[in-house]
Amino acid sequence: MNDDATPRAIQSAWRDFQEEIEPLRPTLYRYCRHLSRSPWDAEDLVQDTFARAFASLGALQEPPRDVRAWMFRVASNLWIDRVRRRIPAPPPPEARGGSSSRDVREAAGTLLVQLSPQERAAVVLKDAFDLPLEDIAEILSTSVGAVKAALHRGRGKLADPEVETERRPVPAALDAFCAAFNAGDLDRVAALLLEGAAVEVVNASLVHGREKARTTVLPGMRFGSARMAAPEEGGRGGGIDPRFSQGALPTPARLELRYAHGEPLLLSWYQHRDGVDAVRAVSRAEVDPESGLISRLWNYFFTPEVITEVSTELGLPHRTNGTFSGCIRAFR
Repeated sequence: MNDDATPRAIQSAWRDFQEEIEPLRPTLYRYCRHLSRSPWDAEDLVQDTFARAFASLGALQEPPRDVRAWMFRVASNLWIDRVRRRIPAPPPPEARGGSSSRDVREAAGTLLVQLSPQERAAVVLKDAFDLPLEDIAEILSTSVGAVKAALHRGRGKLADPEVETERRPVPAALDAFCAAFNAGDLDRVAALLLEGAAVEVVNASLVHGREKARTTVLPGMRFGSARMAAPEEGGRGGGIDPRFSQGALPTPARLELRYAHGEPLLLSWYQHRDGVDAVRAVSRAEVDPESGLISRLWNYFFTPEVITEVSTELGLPHRTNGTFSGCIRAFR
């Protein structure tokens, strides 16, 4: 067999799987978001769920009866395992009277710190998705009685006040990054990265090293608007589905520092033919405390749910770009 044949076959199967499962992505993200602390954690869990589900298909004796429930089950197992590895089991809670009357969206902010993994998943599946108890029990690999008990305990705990997220200070490197980016000085932008920094376009690509980022991801962040505008100017758009151009102009993107979810974020603003400036990407950064340089950068461009949530929370206009797999599919 040709050395390249196996990777190509896997990539083809992965693309086909993503194409089939993509319509469930918004629902799966919503479920993961209710479970997790932040949109970044939710996006990671969605991607891990896709990967685990793809890897598990070969071991299934028959296709899942209910694909949505199966994906919920995969996500639940991944998340519960992750929480149990990172957080020691809490002591038994003190008795709390009464049940929660707040809606699920308000309660979601307390889920991580107030409820056990099983309780959280049960509350979300019932109160946010209104699934039957039998379905919840199947998803969580438990009994209906255990689900009822988890719901009773979980709803009682949600009567507690929400825990505020601690606000982290803005590192000087992010202010400098923003200023250099908007000045179009990508050399100065790259100099703010550690030599071995990891720079990721979430769900699309990951590069390691300052120079690699300087020649790939950073120009895309700054000048990708030209490719986005290309479909409306008779071009192919460099892999951007014309449906998601949405009137983008080729003007270079502009970065703005904003604060959300307890951390500073870099929002990418794009200009459009209708005169509206809108957020079309969100970036996060991890700064090395010793050097003061950026050790990791995440660019959320192909993540419509993340862009929508952050922009809506901040009250900012936004437009999304679809997912990476969707853009690839459009240009097959």
